[in-house]
Amino acid sequence: MLWQGVLADSTEQGKADMQLNAIEKMTINNPLRRLMQRRLEGPRLLAMTGRLDGKRVLEIGCGQGFGMKIILEQFGAASVQGFDLDPRMVRRAQKRMRRYASRAEVSVGDATAIAAADESFDAVFDFGVLHHVEIWEDAVREIARVLKPGGIFAFEEVSKEALDSWIYRLLFKHPEQDRFTVDDFVAALERHGIVVDDNLRSFWSGDFFAGVGQRTKRIRLSDDEAVAKITGTFTVRPR
Repeated sequence: MLWQGVLADSTEQGKADMQLNAIEKMTINNPLRRLMQRRLEGPRLLAMTGRLDGKRVLEIGCGQGFGMKIILEQFGAASVQGFDLDPRMVRRAQKRMRRYASRAEVSVGDATAIAAADESFDAVFDFGVLHHVEIWEDAVREIARVLKPGGIFAFEEVSKEALDSWIYRLLFKHPEQDRFTVDDFVAALERHGIVVDDNLRSFWSGDFFAGVGQRTKRIRLSDDEAVAKITGTFTVRPR
């Protein structure tokens, strides 16, 4: 059953916590983007995660719900929940998910304060959302909290190198502080008990990266432990 949520809530908070301008909204909400998600992004992550039959999945920043559709159809998840800060996107996602009845739920929500109990999900998906979040490591902490031990975090993200380029600065709006490199991102996951190991790929000269991490029983590693896990063994393999 689709959960309508309180669509008026979180709008002002979303403006403060997540930055997305009109050009980028058009970029991510168009048929070409959907085609790339279906033909490239979904299969790329599926090759790393394997099927998710019988699993309960969450997508952060679900937009119009196309990622949720991929999670159900390509990954075979038993159910998927999605949330977005933008009530307009939530309404569109709810319409898209009606055909899946009890397998899909959509609501307004915030990645830095996920409205779910601890250890609720078998998998969490991030289709390029966290680089929009000002305090993105708070979102990582929440993702680790809601993942079951042994659960997976599947992500595709944009690196600091790309965001610092002139074309991104010209066309798009992103948080200016605390942008992450791929090393920063993986280290943050490690600090919160999500271990990536070699499940990582970079593409487009390192501007973008994708990977899968697994939630360990221990939620938080020390900085020294996180560094030790990647020093000498951490490599980004070109696609």
